[in-house]
Amino acid sequence: MISFTRTLRWVAAAAFLAFFVPSIGWTQSAPQKTLRFIPQADLRSIDPIWTTAYVTRNFGYLVFDTLFALDKDFKPQPQMVDRWTASDDKLTYSFVLRDGLKWHDGQPVRAADCIASIERWGKRDTLGQKLMEAVGEMHATDDKAFTIKLKSPFPLILDALGKLSSNVPFMMPERLAKTDAYQQIPEAIGSGPFKFVKEEWEPGHKAVFVRNADYVPREEAPSFASGGKVAKVDRVEWLYIPDTATAAAALNAGEADWYEQPPADLVPLFAANKEIVVTTVDPLGNHGILRFNHIQPPFNNLKLRQAVLNLVDQKDYMGAAAGDPKYWKTCAALFGCGTPFETNAGADALLNGPNLAKAKQLIQDSGYKGEKIVLLS
Repeated sequence: MISFTRTLRWVAAAAFLAFFVPSIGWTQSAPQKTLRFIPQADLRSIDPIWTTAYVTRNFGYLVFDTLFALDKDFKPQPQMVDRWTASDDKLTYSFVLRDGLKWHDGQPVRAADCIASIERWGKRDTLGQKLMEAVGEMHATDDKAFTIKLKSPFPLILDALGKLSSNVPFMMPERLAKTDAYQQIPEAIGSGPFKFVKEEWEPGHKAVFVRNADYVPREEAPSFASGGKVAKVDRVEWLYIPDTATAAAALNAGEADWYEQPPADLVPLFAANKEIVVTTVDPLGNHGILRFNHIQPPFNNLKLRQAVLNLVDQKDYMGAAAGDPKYWKTCAALFGCGTPFETNAGADALLNGPNLAKAKQLIQDSGYKGEKIVLLS
């Protein structure tokens, strides 16, 4: 993804958190205490367990924290956890929380809070559900320590507790984590580097966050979602501007500092402005998928789907969707390129490019008679 910042030198260095996707922003001669950010969507829910919306996930990274987090090599690293151990049979995991962790209401973070948070997350998230199927019991051994005992080995337990994207297993106070997983939490009280100012929230317009003075960052350097999360500003204002022309004008006029996900056709405009920095913050970006309705004719026919596969040229789609080639790349890996799960197995058609002759033969073999096809974009 592309992100624009108005020459904000400190934005690139993990300004208000080290996780956001590409954006655009301003630079000012003196350190700025308020960051004005244009998000890619309106914040409609403050519960990142209840919804998978990316804007709420990003909200979560400001307000909440996680037990583990993935580093730049996609390896889980302790975040709220100070230390952990695993039994030889990998069925018992013991965790001790870091010193000084506090909720935004001033109460200390307890092991019981974490257990309740894991349980709620495990009812909504797919990976969480798989983990909970393997869990025999979870219990706190004291206020700062807890144990997870498994019924069967679950090699991805730390990866699950450090899951990078929706639903992220954010930790909440027990009283909030006890909320039904299919109901939204009434307030956002986390232990993250910023506090949500609910009184200033105007859905459809603005969301406000202030620096959490009690937050104690980890000592390690930031590495993707892991490491020390140092708040460089005192206040963050999310300014939702649905009209892209108005959002672009706000950035150009210095009325906003960071435009998270502008449309591709605006990128050259911003790139030409010496006061604006165009940055790719998330090297993984977004993964586009051409998806068929497998249960309805005509694409319930495997051969017809294979025919389309042999007609696809990813460059045509990406050029139309993302513009300048330096902001996109082709990828044949189902689970994304640049990840530990990358593989080109079964992707010969995409790797070798369109094969019109093969596509024609597959269409003929499928028995397709020119039935109407509906495309949704």
